[in-house]
Amino acid sequence: MKIKNALRPNDEQIEDFSKGDVDTPISMINLLKFKETAVYKDRRETNITGQDRTGQEAWAIYSQACQNIHLKKVGSEGIFSGVVSQLMIGEIEELWDWVVIVKYPIRKAMLEMIIDKDYLESEKHRSLGLKGQLNIEAK
Repeated sequence: MKIKNALRPNDEQIEDFSKGDVDTPISMINLLKFKETAVYKDRRETNITGQDRTGQEAWAIYSQACQNIHLKKVGSEGIFSGVVSQLMIGEIEELWDWVVIVKYPIRKAMLEMIIDKDYLESEKHRSLGLKGQLNIEAK
């Protein structure tokens, strides 16, 4: 089994996710791997305290906007988040840092959220903070 973290879905994944039953409730399981340092193009964004933000700090900015604005806008909610502490079954070269589970009332809600212009502005913090992730749909 090959495991590859990514920042965004590829074209085939987007196409598959966009078709079929988009009106069924889903939960998305996010396995997150953070960068050590989030390097912003605009240094003012990252160097507020005289130090670069960690990847986790950058992602936390995104996460707060998601919880307080973007998920609510589409009727969704975060139902769990936590630090990955160990692997109980199986083997993998490197553990993820965090797991987050988000519940969407319908798949279409997630699709609406990720193309929203306000979401895309917040998403820059996610992209700069993450080394990659797995995003797994569950019904």
